[in-house]
Amino acid sequence: MKTTVEIPNPLLAEVRKLASREGATVRALVEQGLRRILAESQKPGAFTLRKASFKGKGLQPGVAHASWERIREMAYEGRGG
Repeated sequence: MKTTVEIPNPLLAEVRKLASREGATVRALVEQGLRRILAESQKPGAFTLRKASFKGKGLQPGVAHASWERIREMAYEGRGG
């Protein structure tokens, strides 16, 4: 069966590159993606991460622009780590 699907140009460009690298067609990749989505949606008890965010205004000012390494250092300061 034929159908028309609108795909954003940047996404289509990426899919074409992937298809070329893998020696596949865009159609094959679309079919593969749709099959994967269907399979995942039919899994009983599929894990869903609950919303666990907190109200607030983001990171504290001293941490907002720090690197991950600095944030980790601050978390372990005074704890022997």
